[in-house]
Amino acid sequence: MSKKAVVIGSGFAGLSAATFLARAGWQVDVYEKHDQPGGRCRHFKKDGFSFDMGPSWYWMPDVFERYFAQFGKKVSDYYELIRLDPSYRIYWEEGQMDVPASYAEMKNLFDRLEPGAGEKLDTFMQEAEYKYRVGVNKLVFKPGQSWLEFLDQELIAGLFRLDVFNNIKSHIAKYFKHPHLRQMMEFPVLFLGALPENTPALYSLMNYADVKLGTWFPKGGMYKIVEGMHQLAVEQGVRFHFNANVNSIQIDNGKAIGITINGSTATIAADAVVGAADYHFIETKLLPSEYQSYTAQYWDKRVMAPGCLIYYVGINTRIPDLQHHSLFFDVPFEKHAAEIYTHPAWPEKPLFYLSATSVTDPSQAPEGSENLFFLIPIAAGLDGDDEKVREQYFDILSERLKDRTGVDIRNHVVYKRAYSYTDFVDDYNAFKGNAYGLANTLLQTAILKPSCKSKKVKNLYYTGQLTVPGPGVPPSLISGEVVAGVVNKINNGSF
Repeated sequence: MSKKAVVIGSGFAGLSAATFLARAGWQVDVYEKHDQPGGRCRHFKKDGFSFDMGPSWYWMPDVFERYFAQFGKKVSDYYELIRLDPSYRIYWEEGQMDVPASYAEMKNLFDRLEPGAGEKLDTFMQEAEYKYRVGVNKLVFKPGQSWLEFLDQELIAGLFRLDVFNNIKSHIAKYFKHPHLRQMMEFPVLFLGALPENTPALYSLMNYADVKLGTWFPKGGMYKIVEGMHQLAVEQGVRFHFNANVNSIQIDNGKAIGITINGSTATIAADAVVGAADYHFIETKLLPSEYQSYTAQYWDKRVMAPGCLIYYVGINTRIPDLQHHSLFFDVPFEKHAAEIYTHPAWPEKPLFYLSATSVTDPSQAPEGSENLFFLIPIAAGLDGDDEKVREQYFDILSERLKDRTGVDIRNHVVYKRAYSYTDFVDDYNAFKGNAYGLANTLLQTAILKPSCKSKKVKNLYYTGQLTVPGPGVPPSLISGEVVAGVVNKINNGSF
């Protein structure tokens, strides 16, 4: 008879863990708080507008292809990908710059801004490609249970090439002098949740993902990925239970034996429990204190990636020459960064990001309309998230967009929804209202992250953005695969 596994949460990591466990012969049941799969990548429709609620960048397409290929499938079996060109637009104080999909055009752009920078980009990308190949194929698949995992010949031989002990800000500065080039190359690490000076230079692998592998969009929205993974899981025999709020993990003699849901005291039995919801929530709310692996002091000392203030906005007009992705870097980065990381405060002049999927896929909005997704990064755990603050920042974003495009969206809004700290806590039980998880600093890497295997409870495991390998959609797919591997090895007696 098959062993039974329970997965708490159906975000990318939970969906991934469920499919890999099912493939290995487990009977898998996924319990999800909401009425749909996807976790932070849920979606909703309103007044003819479609909105992805969370992730909006599709990078590292090879990771998605690898995931589906392990089940004899292809990405194209589930959704259609469109490569964006330009990849995105950056608005600077003195103008704008489109980042081309073509590498040759990218080199020309670099040379125009800084003579000779195109050739330096070649060298930079050769190093970044090596880091990507070794980092993605080896480092991120380590479960982080022992330093012995890293006794790998290629990892040891390439230790200095991987640039783990240097920071990416100084690494980029070695190659490029123009401030726009530096800021553009530092931009991808914002997904990792720390300042460039606190992020290992290893993560120039993200520049390789950006420049060489490209920026893509699944036609129909990012939720198409969720639908594809959910369909694949069902095909593997996974059973889903929605509107199922997990109340507790049941422990017997130091071993997880199941869960309770929706206020019931009846135990849903399991031979393994995988927590794919917020790690801190599971530890502190679903387990008795004596079975918690980490103290309150430990959690308080974690360096968190930023939180977010998000707006989902439907307007009844089109914005001329709007791009799918736009980065508004038209204010000083250092000040906003300090307000996120050094002296947490609501930003005075925020950088922000705007996505409009209707630019690429008109089905995302009614004819002649636009669906807009605004995001301001803010400090995690920031107090004062109220309606007045949300309206204040919407006016700031609208005014800046008007300055750049000539369109005052405030005159055309037919739907608007704000989403921030309190929503992340309410909807996802997010520790400190985090949006991206732990920052990928050197001291929060690999074995220094919260463990994917409980230190105190047998048969209890964790996956997602607060454990290995870290934040982001591709790492979440990998995280689910990694924890499924750990579960199988332990239950087969080979770990």
